[in-house]
Amino acid sequence: MDKFLGYRCSLCGTEYSPTEVTYTCPKDGGNLDVLLDYESIKTKYQPEDILSRNDPSLWRYLPLLPVNEPNGEATPLHAAGGTPVFKLTALAEKQGLMNLWLKDESRNPTASFKDRASAIVVTRAREIGAEVIVTASTGNAGAALAGMSAAVGQKAIIFAPKTAPQAKVTQLLIYGAKVILVDGNYDDAFELTIKCSNEFGWYCRNTGYNPFTTEGKKTAAFEIWEWWQDTHKKWHDEFGEGLDHPPLTIFIPVGDGNIISGIHKGFKDLVKLGWMPRVPRIIGVQAEGSASLSNAFHAKTEKIQAISAKTIADSISVDLPRDGVRAVRAVKETGGTYVNVSDDEILKAIAELGTVGIFSEPAGAAAYAGLVKGATSGVVGSDDPVLVLNTGSGLKDVRAAMSAVGSAPVIEPTLEAVKKIL
Repeated sequence: MDKFLGYRCSLCGTEYSPTEVTYTCPKDGGNLDVLLDYESIKTKYQPEDILSRNDPSLWRYLPLLPVNEPNGEATPLHAAGGTPVFKLTALAEKQGLMNLWLKDESRNPTASFKDRASAIVVTRAREIGAEVIVTASTGNAGAALAGMSAAVGQKAIIFAPKTAPQAKVTQLLIYGAKVILVDGNYDDAFELTIKCSNEFGWYCRNTGYNPFTTEGKKTAAFEIWEWWQDTHKKWHDEFGEGLDHPPLTIFIPVGDGNIISGIHKGFKDLVKLGWMPRVPRIIGVQAEGSASLSNAFHAKTEKIQAISAKTIADSISVDLPRDGVRAVRAVKETGGTYVNVSDDEILKAIAELGTVGIFSEPAGAAAYAGLVKGATSGVVGSDDPVLVLNTGSGLKDVRAAMSAVGSAPVIEPTLEAVKKIL
């Protein structure tokens, strides 16, 4: 696979061949960036070669991925990515913005952003002949791994905190994965997964640990790039080529840091290829009860301090983010910032998104809550084009959704009772 050159440590910069390492840098434990042969890719492909592909999934960007396309019949593994972008006109007006969009990752096969990473990791596991894939998860990453693995007959084991939402745990079981609940938090499950991987030779999918997770998540950046090109063209066609717009600003919910670092990596790949002039401005949104990366960013340091995380948004509840340094850099290098939101603001955001037809889980709604706070505090101006990333479906955590809205009234089956309610 000539386009996949190897890895580079994000901390010390040491480079490794594809066979030298598997997960993190042996020198300092730093996360590894996958190195692609950009010169070779530029020689073989132009943007139109990618954009003209008929495949609507993330596999349309195969030339920019470090794996081969999975073989076989069409399965959910082949359907990850290709999620829609919706314009939120009513909410834009409410927040005083001219242009607001939302990219809805709940439309993925297992209803979350994590399908992107799992599709690539499962494909990689098949290439290297891994018998078992294992991961730690509060639900979404595990569901994605279980679903993608089931699609191709791959054995999967998921360690989840016993506090994970029951709907998410049930989804893991439905896909046939071996599910083990841990009497502890996500970080405890994470450490146990690594120990088991080392002991039993399982291939570990852990977010912020396996470098191929970032390669899956970066595909969202490719789709945003493609959508933004189309949007710009429509503006120019309508208003003329002389029209200039501020750069796109993207609000991303952040827990362990791998989604925001993955999207940043995707944009950097495009810039290195010369296909994009600059990386959009990236805003990280954290729950107030799980804000270790925001704390580091605002303290102007890359030293991430562990906290005792507590938030209703379980998907971004992390004591010690495993991709913290790259997550801080994603914001710093793009002129962005970190915004913290309360659980109450997250619940309000769930309800507001529902009014425009978006059913988001707490972690996804956190991004919109961050936009609401950012619009009132000057993080974004009225002219700034803004994209919010919804990372998962509200059906993943119905209990949280029920907290966001009042209960429905119960009435007698009579017209008089209806009139009384009205």
